[in-house]
Amino acid sequence: MTATAPHQPDVAAALAAVRRVRPLVHCITNDVVMNSTANALLALGASPVMAHAPEEAAGIAAGAAALVVNLGTPTRWRAEAMRLATAAARAGGIPWVMDPVGVGSSPWRHDLARELAGARPTVIRGNAREILSLAWGETDGAGVDSEAGVSEAAREAARALAQEQGCVVAVTGFVDFVSDGERELHVHNGHPLMARVTGTGCMLGAVLAACLGAGAPPFDAAVAALVLFGLAGERAGAGDVGPGTFQVRLFDALAALGPDDLARDARIAP
Repeated sequence: MTATAPHQPDVAAALAAVRRVRPLVHCITNDVVMNSTANALLALGASPVMAHAPEEAAGIAAGAAALVVNLGTPTRWRAEAMRLATAAARAGGIPWVMDPVGVGSSPWRHDLARELAGARPTVIRGNAREILSLAWGETDGAGVDSEAGVSEAAREAARALAQEQGCVVAVTGFVDFVSDGERELHVHNGHPLMARVTGTGCMLGAVLAACLGAGAPPFDAAVAALVLFGLAGERAGAGDVGPGTFQVRLFDALAALGPDDLARDARIAP
């Protein structure tokens, strides 16, 4: 299949909208990155709420501008909260992001991810290994991290998954890839230290939800979030920096970036 050439997403407008709207993002995320995810959203200009209880998940999702569901540390009760929140988001027309962290780690996690994908996420974001597993059904028992680039197999899996679920799929790697099954783009922004700090992908999923919650169309929101987070990584990693300093500087960079920076420094290609 030959992908069509999409219009160039207005990544600057997406960031400006987040700063203007300050969308409330409901995060059902993993225990490892909860604090970092909240701080990333606050630095960006969005408003996070971390609500995992099944008793309130649907109500909070219904009142949010966007939802992100992250499978990093799933439990039976958290899985139920995810089901309720995604159903409420779908019923209310609220955009939501699925982050299938470690989807191939176990059959139970894989089955949960496939079930949630049936609730029609607006965007699915994962690394190459996760997208391959979610699309093709592989459960390899590996951990949640991946050093794999976005191979042609991963791009094909992303296209197939996007067509199957009627959504946008964003695959992160050395070069990021975005597809809606027809249109596709590559994003070349980023820094190697992003792979040495836990939770950068999870934070990215929340940033993507913020762009959706501020009104950006799904394809544009995915590209804008990848550019935005990649540029923040580039600025955070400038100079002689280690992983610890990088993480702190990443929050500073998210706060300091402006729409003009994105318009000037975005590296987007077919």
